[in-house]
Amino acid sequence: MMPLLTQIRTLVAVFTLMGLSMAHAQITNDITHDEAFKVLLAAKKNAEASEVLVNIAVVDAGANLKAFIRMDESFLGSIDVAIKKAKTARYFNIDTGELGELTQPGGIIYNIEHSNDGLITFPGGIPIKNKEGKIIGAIGVSGGTIEQDRAIAIAGATAIIE
Repeated sequence: MMPLLTQIRTLVAVFTLMGLSMAHAQITNDITHDEAFKVLLAAKKNAEASEVLVNIAVVDAGANLKAFIRMDESFLGSIDVAIKKAKTARYFNIDTGELGELTQPGGIIYNIEHSNDGLITFPGGIPIKNKEGKIIGAIGVSGGTIEQDRAIAIAGATAIIE
């Protein structure tokens, strides 16, 4: 039988390795800050090319804000909308425009936008997938038309898999 001190050291080593293994698993299933900035900058570049002033939010796999930019002179009210679009896209793993189709009167989830401290159910929120197709976060864009917001969000969301 091992001495108590050796047993404790062995257990500490095992738990440390388990912790590192779990931390690594969390990192690979979540958007990194480098990926979040790549998404953000690709969306910003698309917005600038389209001459649209927007707010762009990137959330991680847990729907926590990871990166954000408010373009100069973009609408202040769009800050919250961009963040909520990103969170909504991640909460339900769906394009917010597609979710909106299900939330119309008579729809199967009518009024869901009143849950989760407010959801946004119109275009501009897109889940972000890694090269393996796993959702690792989401992007939300607000400030242009819903068509512009969606196009800018798609440009950002696809930037890390190109």
